[in-house]
Amino acid sequence: MVMRINVHDYSGHPFQVDLSRELARRGHEVVHQFATQYVTGRGRLAVTVDDPPTLRIEGLAARRPLRKYEPWARAHFEVSYARAWRRHLRAEPYDLVVACNVPLFALAAMRRHFRRAGQPWVLWHQDVYSLGVAAEAHRRLPAPASHLVEQRLQRIEARQVRDAHAVVAIGTGFVDQYRRWDVDTRSVHVIPNWAPLTDIVPGPRDNAWSREVGLPEAPLRLLYAGTLGRKHNPLLLLELLDAVRRRNVDVVLTVVSEGVGADDLRAAAGGRSDVRILPYQPAERLGDVLASADVMLALLEPDAARFSVPSKILSYLAAGRPAVALVPDANPCATDVRDSGGWVSPPTNWGVASAADWLRDHSDPAQLAALGRRARALAEERFGVDVIGDRFEAVFRSVVDGSPPVPARQRRAVVTPDLRDVAAQPESV
Repeated sequence: MVMRINVHDYSGHPFQVDLSRELARRGHEVVHQFATQYVTGRGRLAVTVDDPPTLRIEGLAARRPLRKYEPWARAHFEVSYARAWRRHLRAEPYDLVVACNVPLFALAAMRRHFRRAGQPWVLWHQDVYSLGVAAEAHRRLPAPASHLVEQRLQRIEARQVRDAHAVVAIGTGFVDQYRRWDVDTRSVHVIPNWAPLTDIVPGPRDNAWSREVGLPEAPLRLLYAGTLGRKHNPLLLLELLDAVRRRNVDVVLTVVSEGVGADDLRAAAGGRSDVRILPYQPAERLGDVLASADVMLALLEPDAARFSVPSKILSYLAAGRPAVALVPDANPCATDVRDSGGWVSPPTNWGVASAADWLRDHSDPAQLAALGRRARALAEERFGVDVIGDRFEAVFRSVVDGSPPVPARQRRAVVTPDLRDVAAQPESV
C-alpha cells in the first residue's frame, strides 16, 4: 500500500531527510518539511535529479520571529509555527503525519489539531523537551515556581506521547520515562538514530574546503561541528586545545557552529591563530568539513546528560574519523565512541587532561587513519538505511492500517519527581 506521508522534522537534520528519501524510493508520496527560521546544521534539503518524483522538500516559516532564549517570545513563535503547519495540513491531506524535533508548545497545539481532525500521526521522539525547558526554568525561577513549571511541562509532553498513534523512540531510556508517566508503551518502537552513509563518506584530509578556510597542513586538526547551546561548555574546547599544546603537540581547533555558544567561544579565543570559528556550512560541503579533521570533538554538560545525546557522533563515525567526547560516562554516545576506538572522559579538568593525554598518544597519522577506518566500519554495520527503512515502514503501515489507539482508561499521567534516571535524547547535529 502506497502512503502519503508528511515527515515534519523541525530541525532539518541529515538522517531525517535520509529516511524521507528512502520512503520515497519505495514509492510513497513524501512531503518533507523543516523550519526555515531555526538555525542549525542541516541535511540535504533540496530535491535533486537523483531523487524520486514522489519526494517533495519544503521549508515552513511562522509569522512571528524566533527568539530562542526569550521564553515568552519563543512560546509565541511556537504557537505561530503550529498555525503555519495547520494551514498546510488543511490544504493537503495525508495518510500519516510524522512529527520529529517539534518544540513542546508547537506540538501541544498540533496534538489538539490531530485529535480534532482525526489525523493519524507518529511521534518520532528525539528530545524529552519538558526536561530541557524545565532545566532552564530552574535556572531562572525560585524552586517552588520552577517545580510547578516542571510538573506542568511534563504533563504536556506525556499527553503528546499518549495521543500519538505510535511512538518511535531513539533509545530504551525513553520507554522508562514513559512508564514513569504511566503511559502505555505497547505502541512504542525503539529505533536508534543513524547518519546517512551516502551523504557523509570518508574523504581526503586536504580538500577544497580545508584549503578555502586556510587549515594548516602540519598540525593535528581538532574539529567540533554542531550546536553549542545550553547543554555545552564551549570553553572546554579551548582548555583541551591548551592542554594538548602543553604536551608538545602542534594542534589547531576548528569549530563550525553558530549562536550564543559560538559567540562566547569567539570572545574567549580573542583572535588566536590556532582557533577558527566558522558558521554552519552547506549540507553538500559537510563531507569535506568532517574529512578535514584528524579528530572530532563532542561536549555535554552533566546536567544535560539526562536529556541529550550528541548525535553529531554518528556523523563523525560515518565520516571515518575518531572522536574524543567530553561527556558523562553514562551517556549513550560514550558507547559509540569507545566502540570506534575513540576516547571518553567527563567534562571536567581531569577529563580534559586525560583527553589531552590520549591525543598526545594518538597523534600519529597512521594510527589516526586506522581508527578512522574502524569508525567507518562501525557506521556501515549499523546505519544501513534499507534495514532502517523497513522498520519505519512497518510502524507507519501499522498506524495507517488502523491499529487502535491506547484505550481511554489508560490515558492517565502521574508525574514522578525523581528524574535522576531520565531518558537520554539527542541534540542538534
